[in-house]
Amino acid sequence: MDISPLQLARIQFTGSASFLAFFLPMTLALAWVLLFFKWRARVTRDPGWTAAYRFWVRVYALAFVLTLAGSVPLLFQLGSLWAGLMDKIGNVAGPLIGYAVLSVFIFKSCFLGVMLFGQRRVSPAVHTFSIFMVAIGQMAAVFWVVVLQSWLETPTGARFFDGRYQVFDWPAVVFNPALGWQLGLFALTSALAAAFLIMGVTAWQALRRPLDHAEKLAFKAAVVLGALAVVLQVPVGVGSARVTALHQPAKAAAVAAYWETGAQPSFTLWGIPDSRQKRTRHDVTVAHGSTLLGQDAITGQFQGLDTYSGMHPPVGPIFFTVRVAVLLAIVMGLTAWVVFLRVRNRGFDPSVLSRASLRGVSLLMFAGSLSGVLHTWIYLFGMQPYAVNGTVTQTEILGPAASGSLALALTSYTALYVLLIVAFLAMLFHAARYGVIPVRKVGRAA
Repeated sequence: MDISPLQLARIQFTGSASFLAFFLPMTLALAWVLLFFKWRARVTRDPGWTAAYRFWVRVYALAFVLTLAGSVPLLFQLGSLWAGLMDKIGNVAGPLIGYAVLSVFIFKSCFLGVMLFGQRRVSPAVHTFSIFMVAIGQMAAVFWVVVLQSWLETPTGARFFDGRYQVFDWPAVVFNPALGWQLGLFALTSALAAAFLIMGVTAWQALRRPLDHAEKLAFKAAVVLGALAVVLQVPVGVGSARVTALHQPAKAAAVAAYWETGAQPSFTLWGIPDSRQKRTRHDVTVAHGSTLLGQDAITGQFQGLDTYSGMHPPVGPIFFTVRVAVLLAIVMGLTAWVVFLRVRNRGFDPSVLSRASLRGVSLLMFAGSLSGVLHTWIYLFGMQPYAVNGTVTQTEILGPAASGSLALALTSYTALYVLLIVAFLAMLFHAARYGVIPVRKVGRAA
């Protein structure tokens, strides 16, 4: 089966973006969690918080390295796969990418070494300040990336003139209509990635041995963080859906599998979209449930996919991805609150949970990170066939690489990413099994 260069480029870029989306939220939230551990250690003088920091800072370092490893190929692919992109949006994207890189160097590069290796070489106040600056630097870099991502969805503050965008209002570019909701979704996804990672690793440890004080403290912080984040996801998700309906109606129609323009449609909970026959087979619907689709300002009708002449996202991929993401969010929400309610009156000790419950929590160790990957897929699928919503298509910015070269690169990147993930898992579980510093047990031979 022949795959076009456009499809290969999309698959390769989606793979690289997915790898980054798996580790970036984890890294962002762990930086703030580590700051919390450090602050609690200073305020309470409880050595358990210090021990929790010492363990999880090593996991953060692993995730940071893989985040950096994932961001470099993505930047290269912006120039190789989508060779014409910067010619179209360079006036907008250039400064934003520059600010993101500058944020990394100013904040993270200057303080990351102190955070990772300076705990015993600087004062506690300086070390705490370094952790704070690393967390701020991570947030600043992500902010500029999300600005660019959200602007591509809602390109305000710039005009498309003579084949490229010219900026006339930088505040409108930065504070575009989608920015706030995208930042909220990313922050909450990051919180869930860190919370479920800590909960999952601690549950995995509890299945194998009694937990120490530091592990129980980390579990408590993660449970509270996860319970809050899943609640806040609901209003942020609804707000994001409304912005999508307003500025990306074709994406909203694809998510709902709404084929023909007309009166308010029923909302399809589940089904099998058939793009050839323009219908959804074996569908389960809710009557008058598509209020999030939005109505056309002139006709007052809900816009179906038939109004976009084929210039709409692929219905099947985005239809199923959104529903899997919602299902995963429901599972995380139920898990976080069931665990919270069961352990809150027992000192947040995970050992009070049954072994079946601990296995369930450990299996959801990477649920938050997978949620970040699914959100990335929703964004990338929802943008097709455009690179900039409504103006620049992916076809016109596609690079000159042949299918054979793209297929070889895709295979190489896939092998590399699999190797890095396996290495990360091996080091994570080794640390979880043996702790920060393996200590010889009393009575055993040296």
